[in-house]
Amino acid sequence: MATILIPLATGFEEIEAVSLIDVLRRADIQVIVAALDEAKSVKGAHGISIKSECSIKTITAKDIDMILLPGGAGGTTLLSEDSYTQELLKDMKKEDKTIGAICAAPYALKTAGVLSKSYTCYPSFEKKIGIEGYKPGQKVVEDGNVLTSRGPGTAICFALHIVKKFVGEEKYNELKDGLLAGSCE
Repeated sequence: MATILIPLATGFEEIEAVSLIDVLRRADIQVIVAALDEAKSVKGAHGISIKSECSIKTITAKDIDMILLPGGAGGTTLLSEDSYTQELLKDMKKEDKTIGAICAAPYALKTAGVLSKSYTCYPSFEKKIGIEGYKPGQKVVEDGNVLTSRGPGTAICFALHIVKKFVGEEKYNELKDGLLAGSCE
């Protein structure tokens, strides 16, 4: 069973975080929800708090198969400034493990130096990240071991793409049909 870390920073995008956590757990993927500090609960961009299971500082690249960053401008800023998160992203790349980010969060990948050449993000955020390599029309971009997606409306498709990668096509189709996800291409 794959283990995926989803770190939450104050100001994260709630739809993205909850969609990712929910769909991945439906696929029997172990999801660890971590705060950047010792907080037991992290407040999102729209005032919804989610309970964390641990501090990110208790997790190493050896413990997980993927790190997956939800977006939200405030949360992304904190993820890009948090030295432990940035080092963990670099360690994941060194270990040749999967890295993912949605919405504004590809910016935190850029600051860590782990963003691949091709990526997508929330429209207009590519100006902060760098327009070169930006793929505006795609819901999900996979470039090597780095996966990116656009925003709240693509979160379920992004999670399903991750399910396909870690669990397989059969589970992907089962969940996609059950969630009435429509076209994720």
